[in-house]
Amino acid sequence: MSSSVLVGYATQYGSTQEVAEAIGDTLREAGLNVDVRPVKEVGDLAEYSAVVLGAPLMKSRFHKDAQNFLKRQRQALSERPVSVFALGPVKEPHDEEEWESSRAQLDKQMKEFPWLTPSAVELFGGKFDPATLPFPLNKLAGKEPASDARDWEAIRSWASDLKTILAA
Repeated sequence: MSSSVLVGYATQYGSTQEVAEAIGDTLREAGLNVDVRPVKEVGDLAEYSAVVLGAPLMKSRFHKDAQNFLKRQRQALSERPVSVFALGPVKEPHDEEEWESSRAQLDKQMKEFPWLTPSAVELFGGKFDPATLPFPLNKLAGKEPASDARDWEAIRSWASDLKTILAA
């Protein structure tokens, strides 16, 4: 097993990829060798000593690519440190009820993988842009305004805290 870290992500419209790239950059700045890749393209994990998995919560669940990755990589993930982040709340300004609901969804989703004991689990705000939605979803979004609840400082701080866990 090498000393590379995989920051794998599932994404629907690119927001989670942007967060994964920021996490990867922060870990590289800390001196770690990092690959940032979509989990649907990840085969063997032998070259990675640790994994950071990111996914949006969609319909109260991880994106299907993240669920498939967890199922497909169960054995390999149980043999190395894993950290998980999810993107959930999108409303601006901060809506505490939405955050509590998203946190409950994340906790419930983690329970579906009882064999997984992540070193760290974090919930970040997400991004909503009705212009990126395909028809008819863009019409169903109505007059909901675009929003971006991602806190880049919190994301980079969490990634910086991970360096100790992932470098071990």
